[in-house]
Amino acid sequence: QVQLVESGGGSVQPGGSLRLSCASSGFSLANYAIGWFRQAPGEEREGVSCIDSRFGGTYYADSVKSRFTISRDNGRDTVYLQMNSLKPEDTAVYYCAAGMWCSGVVGGSGSRFAEHWGQGTLVSVSS
Repeated sequence: QVQLVESGGGSVQPGGSLRLSCASSGFSLANYAIGWFRQAPGEEREGVSCIDSRFGGTYYADSVKSRFTISRDNGRDTVYLQMNSLKPEDTAVYYCAAGMWCSGVVGGSGSRFAEHWGQGTLVSVSS
């Protein structure tokens, strides 16, 4: 069965950190670009980061640049999103998705990018 599984979400105070993981089963992540998307209550889903498959180029939304870091371990078929200095406005369900190219991922909904989606993991930032 082909699937992506996110983990690592939770509740943190402002300024805290979390590391999200996106693991694949049934296929190899190494052949795909991986994007991280988030959807806050009442808002549209938005792409916040992406990492290329081949050369590992990374892309970030302005809202998370310098706070979030995306990385991949192809040997483990896993992509990570390290989130530091979290803010209440980062509260959302975070999804990872696998596609071909990172072009258009950041700021987009992922509808044209994603061939596979994970089920999402909730990140809640509050004091």
